[in-house]
Amino acid sequence: MKKCRRCSKPATMHITEVRDAQAVAIHLCESCARDYLKADAAESDAESGMDLSAKLEDLVTEGSEALMASMSCPACGITFAEFRESGRFGCPNDYSEFLAEILPLLENIHEDTRHVGKRPRRTSAAAQDQTQLIRLRNQLQTAIEHEEYENAAAIRDQITALETAIRTDISPASDP
Repeated sequence: MKKCRRCSKPATMHITEVRDAQAVAIHLCESCARDYLKADAAESDAESGMDLSAKLEDLVTEGSEALMASMSCPACGITFAEFRESGRFGCPNDYSEFLAEILPLLENIHEDTRHVGKRPRRTSAAAQDQTQLIRLRNQLQTAIEHEEYENAAAIRDQITALETAIRTDISPASDP
């Protein structure tokens, strides 16, 4: 679901404006769309000639272009404005450096910021167990880093039980 350009609520109104042979889509929630349409209807003929890019700039950003141009990666030197133009980062460090700016883009494009992916329909139980084991080990590491030792002990016990179950499932299968 697209997000409103003004307030980041779910967009229910999708407006496409065509001016100077350019089509621009504007996604707004219901309340922002009402305000936008009232303001659009209230414009006088003198104001109706206002450039679309200037109108969208007021709608979406308030001085963020200068901020984007000034932000750069310390490792590779690429600016966020250069990334927006090319669509490619210069190094892996850019993902963490521009995280705050990337998240709204990902939400707008993919409707979420967390990849859940797809699984093959016929995944083996062993593959699912290995995935669960990896997930538990990551949770254990996080619990230790946050000094949540009781939680870490419970996760350790889950890992031990899962490893035991995996070993007992593999042992009979490996015998000829």
